[in-house]
Amino acid sequence: MDIGVHTPPLYGESLEDALAYLDGIGVDAIEPGVGGYPGDTHLPRDDYLDDDDAQEDLHSLLAEHDMHISALATHNNPLHPDDEQAEEADTELREAIRLADQLDVNAVTCFSGLPAGGPNDEVPNWITAPWPSEHDEAHTYQWEEVAIPYWRDVAEHAANHGVDVAIEMHPNMLIHEPVGMLELRNATNERIGANFDPSHLYWQGIDVAESIRFLGEHDAIHHFHAKDTKVYESQARYKGVLDTTPYDEEANRSWLFRSVGYGHGEEHWKDIVSALRMIEYDSTLSIEHEDSLTSSNEGLEKAVEMLERAVFRTSPGEAYWAE
Repeated sequence: MDIGVHTPPLYGESLEDALAYLDGIGVDAIEPGVGGYPGDTHLPRDDYLDDDDAQEDLHSLLAEHDMHISALATHNNPLHPDDEQAEEADTELREAIRLADQLDVNAVTCFSGLPAGGPNDEVPNWITAPWPSEHDEAHTYQWEEVAIPYWRDVAEHAANHGVDVAIEMHPNMLIHEPVGMLELRNATNERIGANFDPSHLYWQGIDVAESIRFLGEHDAIHHFHAKDTKVYESQARYKGVLDTTPYDEEANRSWLFRSVGYGHGEEHWKDIVSALRMIEYDSTLSIEHEDSLTSSNEGLEKAVEMLERAVFRTSPGEAYWAE
């Protein structure tokens, strides 16, 4: 296993300076944005796609810092009912897959997207209950008429390029939990899987280690985000966890994204790493810093320090004691 960083918190620095900094604090990999919500500050697609010289320069820069790319990130909504927005997101995703192939990167991280509730609606609709019955009908429309046809086509595109598509299970997106993730994978192909981000599962009450093992049984985890969440019971007891309070009003929220170790302790993160080892995931744990209670640099450094004690750096030995 190795430790990576999703680089948007370092967009104030050049890619070269960000790599030097990350190398200095013990990071092994980066997950740069190439479009969508993460932006493309460190890796503009147009500058690298189909450009052998630019790609060679990038590989040289990564080698200089003993670094590799764990995934290219382009989180957006390709299922948006607004055709222009959907087309932009789709272009970003397909070009990201092509660029990953050219850069010999294994995965592209993204969202599933969220459709409208019907063919004449204008905004996405996150359905969270099957009643009243029009909600169930809307949910069926989203899956059968929009999501599955779209993702079958993207899955074929990804297969043609030998790249895994790692979907982050994210509320306000159609795929927000492991059962839905597996349902989409089963409806498409093995190139569709999870960018497993625990932070969105914690506040939904989902057991993270069990979910890792559940998806791992189907080889459905393609990438992993190291990101924590803390539920603040003093708020959640009377507000619940479907909290629309702004993220920067920290004291009034029922939950917050936290740096690794500040939502759940070191023992818990060692359980996560152990669950990943059990399903034979030995790739990158990519830190995504979105903790508003600390600076990006401090949050990243504390996360790296804790994960360094948790990750396994070597392959398992023989169980000689069982012979």
